[in-house]
Amino acid sequence: MGLSNLLRNKGWCDSAVELMTHFPQPHPSRRAARVQLGDSVLAAIRLEDGRRTKAKLQTISATGGLLRLAQSLAQGDFVEVAFQTQAGPVHGMAEVLSPMRHTTDGVLQAFRFVAIEDDDHRRLRTSLDHVVDRHLLGIKSSAFSTY
Repeated sequence: MGLSNLLRNKGWCDSAVELMTHFPQPHPSRRAARVQLGDSVLAAIRLEDGRRTKAKLQTISATGGLLRLAQSLAQGDFVEVAFQTQAGPVHGMAEVLSPMRHTTDGVLQAFRFVAIEDDDHRRLRTSLDHVVDRHLLGIKSSAFSTY
């Protein structure tokens, strides 16, 4: 079943598929560069059934990230993830991966982007590149915005 059929069967609108043209693919021999954000960046999550929840974005890369959530999400679910960067908002569809670790205030849970609109992908890459460049120079970056 293709992604567009899956999204239609899950109740996602057809326009979401048309707008999200970038399908991040991990490099087969190396992991995407990850940026550690701590608890400073809030993310809005929309679940398949339309419910919404908030999370703190702990780590981000061009292919996915790690969220700190109050409650774990179901592994394999598709969600919409949105967060703010200095380059602008980033919004994408993601698959929820298995919870990594339970903490005293929730759970750390990974996700991987399955579809992201080209402009959102460009903003994400710009912000990631900015953080990596500044890190190499020993300068603190504010490429990802706090709410």
